[in-house]
Amino acid sequence: MTPPPSPCYSAPMTTLEATAPTASIGHDRLARLMKRGTDFLGSEVAIMAGAMSWVSERNLVSAMSNAGGFGVIACGAMTPELLDAEIAATKALTTRPFGVNLITMHPMLNELIDVCAKHGVGHVVLAGGLPPGGAIERIKGSGAKVICFPPTLAFAKKLIRSGVDALVIEGMEAGGHIGPVSTSVLAQEILPAVASELPVFVAGGIGRGEAMAGYLEMGAAGVQLGTRFVCATECIAHPNFKKAFIRASARDATASVQIDPRLPVIPVRALKNAAGELFTAKQREVAQLLDDGKVEMMEAQLQIEHYWAGALRRAVIDGDVEHGSVMAGQSVGMVTKEEPLADILKSLVDEGAKALERRSGG
Repeated sequence: MTPPPSPCYSAPMTTLEATAPTASIGHDRLARLMKRGTDFLGSEVAIMAGAMSWVSERNLVSAMSNAGGFGVIACGAMTPELLDAEIAATKALTTRPFGVNLITMHPMLNELIDVCAKHGVGHVVLAGGLPPGGAIERIKGSGAKVICFPPTLAFAKKLIRSGVDALVIEGMEAGGHIGPVSTSVLAQEILPAVASELPVFVAGGIGRGEAMAGYLEMGAAGVQLGTRFVCATECIAHPNFKKAFIRASARDATASVQIDPRLPVIPVRALKNAAGELFTAKQREVAQLLDDGKVEMMEAQLQIEHYWAGALRRAVIDGDVEHGSVMAGQSVGMVTKEEPLADILKSLVDEGAKALERRSGG
């Protein structure tokens, strides 16, 4: 039973409640395909909102969960104190489940895990590589479920052996940090091999419900979208940031280039602007520090991460979409207007249901 809503907000109509009057065979089938994901997340639809630094904060996260999806706070470079405040503020806006995304290379990862445990966060998403020793056990010890991102099938199997509870396979079409393989290829490689063992969510380049339905039919428990939710009315992103999304096409979302093979830089997908040139200059600067022996490799990587955090803030919060980083996935071309998050979710559900009904001959 859903607990009564907090007096801090009035509970909106959820996605499924809004869909109920027009429920169809397709909606029923979609609900069945999503059941494993909704049971795992505790949400009404198995659609996660990808964690986007400066974007996935209390307002977007609570709106996502209130609408029946699953919101995820992007901790990013937050201190434990800031994360503590963000979780508390989110809990004041929703009584529904939400998760927290933590970066594995964060120097205070254990303290951040403890903050999540203090608040009874039910799902912790670990991003940024193989979790350090003890992290998974520490999270599971608090009663929370652990979700990780495997870039390959071998990595997925290793994570399963480590005790993770669910996986998100994210293709290169996604925004932000990306790998080298497309979503469709990763899904074909990983879903048949591991989807019977634990819930697997698919992410990267998903902008419509038809694609979501396809991955569910392949064995996914649900999907994760980020770019599609940036122009939600409830999102605090600067109007300039949202306008950039609405004007952009898929080919405008390009991946950053690594200029020095000695400095392993995870590519970042963002809209083309002057920030790309600034990042090239930043890579040269950090590479020179490595040459001079002034920094170790881990410190060099952290400098790159801090660069992205600052560049993203300039775009999302300050609205400088020319010199800031406008991280966006290739599904950005499907973002055509600003609208309430519940409406975006309803569109995805209706599109998916219609696709399933067509495929079943209904």
